[in-house]
Amino acid sequence: MSRATNPIERSRVIRGGLWGLGALVLVGTIVSGCASQAAAMAEATSQATRAAISPDAATQAATAVDAFGFDFYKAALTAGGNAVFSPASVVLALSMAQAGAVGETASQMDSVLHGAAGSGGSNGINSLDQSLAGLSGTFKDANGKDLELTLRIANAPFAQSGMQLQKPFLDTLASRYGAGLRLVDFANDPTGACNLIDGWVSDQTEGRIPRLLDSLDSLTRLVLVNAIYLKAPWQTPFDPNSTTNAPFTRSDGSQVSVPTMSLNLPEGRYSSGSGWQAVELPYAGGSLAMTIVVPDDLATFESSFDATLFDQITASLEPTYLDLTLPRFKIETKSDLSSALAGMGMPLAFDPGRADFSGITTQEQLYISKVVHQANISVDEKGTEASAATAVQIEAFAMPGQRVTLHVDRPFVFAVRDTNTGAILFLGRVADPSA
Repeated sequence: MSRATNPIERSRVIRGGLWGLGALVLVGTIVSGCASQAAAMAEATSQATRAAISPDAATQAATAVDAFGFDFYKAALTAGGNAVFSPASVVLALSMAQAGAVGETASQMDSVLHGAAGSGGSNGINSLDQSLAGLSGTFKDANGKDLELTLRIANAPFAQSGMQLQKPFLDTLASRYGAGLRLVDFANDPTGACNLIDGWVSDQTEGRIPRLLDSLDSLTRLVLVNAIYLKAPWQTPFDPNSTTNAPFTRSDGSQVSVPTMSLNLPEGRYSSGSGWQAVELPYAGGSLAMTIVVPDDLATFESSFDATLFDQITASLEPTYLDLTLPRFKIETKSDLSSALAGMGMPLAFDPGRADFSGITTQEQLYISKVVHQANISVDEKGTEASAATAVQIEAFAMPGQRVTLHVDRPFVFAVRDTNTGAILFLGRVADPSA
């Protein structure tokens, strides 16, 4: 799969590594309006190298990611409509921010993220990140045809040029996230910085997320971005000639006719329980799969849907001759997760006056202003293409001026003047307002 490159960006090598390599190279398309930012972009480097992968640590991090994902599902996806989000992307982006959090701010974030950053002796995120990226490859189907599976995970922190950054924060970004820090100029050119970040996200997601950020302002100091891209063919594809329109019953009982795929799978994986049925469809290579749970009643099922129940469902899947129909679908969701995350138990991170990110810098009071997340997924006869991106926007708290109280309770002078020229139109004194 071809990817756009730019010689300016390709030359910006930042210590740390992508997917276990020794250096992180920014690769992307410069979009109109931010070429000057890219040309001037410097980098903050760390000599820290990525730790080796630990399978046990990766599993511990995955457990934390899943626990967060189901918590977020119940806390935020309450509208009942179509929705998609990436727990892995959100956790990776927030964990980068947590690396600079201190005290109760860090503790709240750690609780909401189920200890993801410290999992596996603090090697969990690093191990999971690299393990997932290692799943890409070329695989043979039953007929010997090559199937290409792509799973790309990338982390990119963008920081204000000139900001004094704490060395342990930089070391953590390099050793656990394979991410060097790109230095840009939010203060003087927030639009250019915004375009640069959006260009990076668009490149990493093969154009599926062309614009993640609506805008940034001059108080932005740090944007921590994670992007995930997946293109995965089914191990056994659906036959497009078997796709027909079929009825789909909504939760309210109404029906709609939708293109529906069908597949006979001699070695499918299926399970059923109280009020639900489940099936698992593997992608090429067998390391990735889509698990589909079909409840008798969605609202009732979701009331008890959590990581424990999902683990029980996946553990109970058994080989079965499967006659499956599945509608084709496309979903896209974009939202600011700030309110949901604060409500889940980490309000301090979003409080301008109380957040403690002194592990990033002590120059200014920082807080998380937004956590923007966008995800989309397309499922058809060939397989699945999906992408997600999360941006944690960290701003400087603009301290209000000193409060002054003035009680006009004694004689005073007044002037009515033209503020443009300074000409006084009326001048006087009030010695007794009651006279």
